[in-house]
Amino acid sequence: MDYDSEDGSDISHSEIPELAEKSYQDLKLGKHKVKIANGMYKCPFCLGKKKQEYHLKDLLQHSVGVGSSNRKAKVKANHLAMSRYLERYHTEKATPSLQLIVTKESSSTEQELFVWPWMGILVNLDTQINNDGKQVGPSGSNVKEQLSRFNPLKVNPQWSARGHTGWAVVEFRKDWSGFKDALAFEKYFEAQHLGKKNWYHRKYTGIDMHGWVARADDYESSGKVGDYLRKSGDLKTIAEITKEENRKTKKLVANLANEIEVKNRNLDELECKYNQTAMSLDKMMTDLKEMQYHAHNHSVKIIEENEKLREMLSLKRKELSFRFGELNSLVALTEMERKKLEDEKTKNAMISDSLRLATLKQKEADERVSNLLEEQKKERENSIRKILELEREMDAKQKLELEIEQLSGKIQVMMHMGSEEESTKKKMEEMQAELDEKVEEQQYLESINSSLMVKHFESNTELQNARKQLLKGLRDTLNARTKIGIRRMGALNVNAFQSVCKERLSKEDADVKATMLCSEWEEHLRNPKWHPFKIIKVNDKEVEILRDDDEKLVALKEQWGEAAYKAVTNALLELNEYNPSGRYIVPELWNIKEDRRASLGEVIEYLLQQWKLNKRKRA
Repeated sequence: MDYDSEDGSDISHSEIPELAEKSYQDLKLGKHKVKIANGMYKCPFCLGKKKQEYHLKDLLQHSVGVGSSNRKAKVKANHLAMSRYLERYHTEKATPSLQLIVTKESSSTEQELFVWPWMGILVNLDTQINNDGKQVGPSGSNVKEQLSRFNPLKVNPQWSARGHTGWAVVEFRKDWSGFKDALAFEKYFEAQHLGKKNWYHRKYTGIDMHGWVARADDYESSGKVGDYLRKSGDLKTIAEITKEENRKTKKLVANLANEIEVKNRNLDELECKYNQTAMSLDKMMTDLKEMQYHAHNHSVKIIEENEKLREMLSLKRKELSFRFGELNSLVALTEMERKKLEDEKTKNAMISDSLRLATLKQKEADERVSNLLEEQKKERENSIRKILELEREMDAKQKLELEIEQLSGKIQVMMHMGSEEESTKKKMEEMQAELDEKVEEQQYLESINSSLMVKHFESNTELQNARKQLLKGLRDTLNARTKIGIRRMGALNVNAFQSVCKERLSKEDADVKATMLCSEWEEHLRNPKWHPFKIIKVNDKEVEILRDDDEKLVALKEQWGEAAYKAVTNALLELNEYNPSGRYIVPELWNIKEDRRASLGEVIEYLLQQWKLNKRKRA
């Protein structure tokens, strides 16, 4: 049914407020007449309609209904303007304001039978005859959008063999907020005289929708609506629903109380196990420290004894050498004396050889002791590292178990709330999935933890050795033009000093000054006593950052600018990361294209590419 002779199909709904304001001003200026003779009114925007005369309340009802319907944008704007105009300038005879009214249920309502889950009924939906001779009407989503203020879950239009029946069932949420929305829905239509009584006592059909909350008579009625209500719901009183909810709540609270008690006992057991493990680790650490102390004392004692033996052997060798010299200087007067002298020489030579062998044996023993001490040191470091990793593993395991308990508690609490909203169900499913993931993660950590520790240590050692060998072998092959190069970490950027000196000095003086500045700051960088860093905590971890108030850096920035300051601070940060103790430049494999540390995989891939390229060239 058309309401305006003009075409408004090209006007968007976002322009409705502007069009409504323009029509409102035209009504105020008298360009459109609404009041005619004998206290009657007409709609200036529905000139083609048969009915031209209205009482004031009927015209106001007509304008509100068309303004909230699914009409063309211009038609809705004109009728919204007319309803605003009538309420402003003709309210002395109008019906009460068509506001949303929701009242508390009376005692009679509590005993009244409603269809549950809460449902509403819409009748007299706008329908038309299509080319096939069947009735078509608005979709459920369009009607739901019009009723969005009442928060409906779904609108189900009722269809028959002849098409759209003009009736629809509105579904609300099952909880009390859904009941409140359903009553507000009913009161809204009653306030416009479009309720259930108005529909069944109507004198003419009209074009406006009527609506009410589904009750026992609707549930037991014949037809499509009654069939749908009996299929989708039941008849219940408010008292019955309240009693059932209270029973479920009490049962759920009792179950939750039992589960909480069980969880508390489990938490107590976990805490007890944790305390036992912590005490065991403390005892292990104490025993380890005691073993280290005894081993250190024993090693020191062995070294001291070896040193004393070495001194004694040295004295003996000197004494024998002296005696051997004296014997050589003596002149044998007789054959017997010469023979005796030769025998003594032979004997002294044998003793000297024995002493030399003893010295070699002592040296080998010293080397074995040194190796033994080094092995003990490595074993001690490995033991300490394994204990620390075991402590971190225990902490992670305890934290994971606590997270599992917390997630379980949250899920039980949300189940206790009993909400059936889609967002709440989705959140509960996400939390359950997260809980399952945490349990799997716990099992996985327990199964592979020990093997990962060994593999990590071995692979890290192999990678470091491989990286050193690559650096050694590729030092003369890589350069700045290749994809992978060798970067000197901690080297000072000379170009930064040359640029700032050229801006302030002549070319000859700039080169000399830049060289002097670089030499000066390279000396500062190699000085381990200069440590312009401070330690801060970030996420409970200690992090070293540069000090903003360091005198040398502040003076450099003020005198030579930001570029020179950045060159020095970058070199400082690289030295602190790659060689904080030695403070000398460290070569590193570098991805020149992406300006980052190159991985072993990238270096090997690059070498294979170069090998294939050279092979093709030779072919």
